[in-house]
Amino acid sequence: MRPNKPPQKSPLTPPRNNGAQTIINALSRFGLDTVFGYPGGAVIPLYDALYDSKIRHVLTRHEQGAIHAADGWARVTGRPGVVFATSGPGATNLVTGLANAHMDSVPLVVITGQVATTAIGADSFQEADIYGISIPITKHNYLVKDPADLPRILAEAFYLANTGRPGPILVDVPKDVQTQETPKVWPESVSVDGYDPNPIVPKERIEALAQALNASHRPIIYVGGGAAWSGAENLVLALAENADAPVVKTLQAKGVIPDDHPQSLGLLGMHGSKVANLAVFHSDLILGLGARFDDRVMGDARRFSPVARIVHVDIDPAEIGKRLSPDLPIAGDVKLVLEKTLGLVQKTQRPLWQAQIQKFRDENPDEELESPNGISPPLVIKRLSELARPDAIVVTDVGQHQMWAAQRFVCQKPRRFLTSGGLGTMGFGLPAAIGAQIAEPKSEVILIAGDGGFQMNCQELATIRTYNLPIKILVVNNGCLGMVRQWQKFFFKSRYSQTIFDWNPNFTALGQVFDVPGQKVDKPDQVEKALKTFLGSKGPSLIDLIVPIEANVMPMIPAGQGQTDFYEEVDEPLS
Repeated sequence: MRPNKPPQKSPLTPPRNNGAQTIINALSRFGLDTVFGYPGGAVIPLYDALYDSKIRHVLTRHEQGAIHAADGWARVTGRPGVVFATSGPGATNLVTGLANAHMDSVPLVVITGQVATTAIGADSFQEADIYGISIPITKHNYLVKDPADLPRILAEAFYLANTGRPGPILVDVPKDVQTQETPKVWPESVSVDGYDPNPIVPKERIEALAQALNASHRPIIYVGGGAAWSGAENLVLALAENADAPVVKTLQAKGVIPDDHPQSLGLLGMHGSKVANLAVFHSDLILGLGARFDDRVMGDARRFSPVARIVHVDIDPAEIGKRLSPDLPIAGDVKLVLEKTLGLVQKTQRPLWQAQIQKFRDENPDEELESPNGISPPLVIKRLSELARPDAIVVTDVGQHQMWAAQRFVCQKPRRFLTSGGLGTMGFGLPAAIGAQIAEPKSEVILIAGDGGFQMNCQELATIRTYNLPIKILVVNNGCLGMVRQWQKFFFKSRYSQTIFDWNPNFTALGQVFDVPGQKVDKPDQVEKALKTFLGSKGPSLIDLIVPIEANVMPMIPAGQGQTDFYEEVDEPLS
């Protein structure tokens, strides 16, 4: 017998405009050519529509890998990252990535499949209420029950993701909605009731901001990720130079002004520089630009910069007054606010304030980088920064290495330091680096990861090799969960409960399994050659960097303490 052949479509048959095809059309309509995902039963119609499209699909090895990769892509490009996943476990595997993007204000549009509308609520195979699950960890979400609503919902999803305060939008599409006919007409404009993405700032608030800055003797500009998302980096730099105001930054704001600029004091908060924390504590005006005044930055809010007036500019009114009440609240886009403010700010020199800042620097030099017990992780990262391209994209996982990288890797521009901030998601680094490299194939992408976080999504090494991505991976291997171990040492009498790995894989051999060449570096005199070889390789490369388990991230302000309560490392743990 002749084998059955699938029926051939007639070239005269018009294409069906079903829900799945509408989703694919939406990507092209909104200027997106890349999607990250993992197929399954409830999204087979969507993947069938994708088959004939020009959209590039990046197939990861896990749904969490897909959403973190889309997150990395979005952080680099400034456009919404798109994710496809199936229902049930496919959707629930996205939850961590949704929460991560929500905390860090990253625009995503996540399309999940769902069981058919007639089967919802019956505990059907691979059914999960991802709409209900994701309500608190998305900017907005939808369950599409009527195919006629799909064009409007998709238009709203892409609009909401990337306007106002960016964030993830989830659209849950039942399988039968994907196969049914949908309208070909897209809404001419998009508006969502109660949503104002760009609130108008009264002229009086702008003038009050400029007056406060002009009258200040010891101003500080405190910059967060919102300044980067708004594209305000040039304005922030101009303001800092015109007002002679030092700048402190959050993790998400690295590079908003160059890290090595004279006005940059570095990171603020728990593992920020002593100079940055002391300057904020003694300032008389803090101009917060797109920053949340979060607990890791402020510590004890009652002891945060006790004499300073606080001006808080943020696109999200809900962030203003959340942890402290500002003297001048301004709900608005940082870029637009600074455009109106800059011409009102007097060109000023503040020699007394700059002298005080220099005194803080002289009295609090950088922590000693050399290690008597082996390789110094911050020294290696400092040298890596010196050898890397000036515009390299640096991605970190979460833990001690993340803080060392934030402290020591010099960034010249925003969107070049990608890290999980608010959620602190271990396993973020490797897939986010994949997304960054796909976003900018010609850029140098460096992943700095710990041995713990690296193992959480190391299956994505297969994705690196599949797409021949030349990502450089530095595994800072201390054989433990370093940040938790550090807290156990300092505050729990060195009772290392389940933080020391009794066994770790051979990371160079693991890389070779995935056809990613690597080298083990366990002596200080091997570092220089290894880094140069690593950065000079044309394809992906891995270094397994063996560092002392005793290495700690300093300086450190314990959680809930005041800005100047720096912990002094001692041999004996605190009782």
